[in-house]
Amino acid sequence: MRSKGWSLQENGRVGAAEFIASENFDSRPVGVDVRLLVVHCISLPPGRFNGGYVESFFTNSLDFDAHPYFRTIRGLKVSAHFFIDRAGRLKQFVSCGHRAWHAGASAWRGISGCNDFSIGIELEGLDVQEFESAQYETLLNLARVLMANFPIEACVGHSDIAMPIGRKSDPGTKFDWGQLRVLEGIELPN
Repeated sequence: MRSKGWSLQENGRVGAAEFIASENFDSRPVGVDVRLLVVHCISLPPGRFNGGYVESFFTNSLDFDAHPYFRTIRGLKVSAHFFIDRAGRLKQFVSCGHRAWHAGASAWRGISGCNDFSIGIELEGLDVQEFESAQYETLLNLARVLMANFPIEACVGHSDIAMPIGRKSDPGTKFDWGQLRVLEGIELPN
């Protein structure tokens, strides 16, 4: 069900999202269209939800001494355009008009550097755990908005584009790609 606010504004923000600015972005290459959605999953520390740590990580304000795991990600500068928590709440960190730093070393259809032409969507979760129905509902609403505003050709998982192959496993085997089959005109993983 679509709700009020599901539109893309001129500044590249989705009205239904809470905007939390990240500094971890830059400009897309001139003349490059957004044509790929990349689904990821994240929880910080792994398996812990609703702690606000993902938001802190994407905004360079994470206290790396707050948990032993955080020391392993110290110094990383990453972001995604969107984050969908377990309750289906949508947060946006980077305008869709900019390049977020979510895919790392990546390639799709023989073209490297997927950050250049993709929008990164993080789901709160683990790659070995089921996702919540509220997350799928928000993801579908978001995908519809993005597809209405960009020439999106496909929606893939991080694991489908990470180079070398096998470097990433998210969103994992528990992600139900069948939930996205209602989207017409978009390629999905088998």
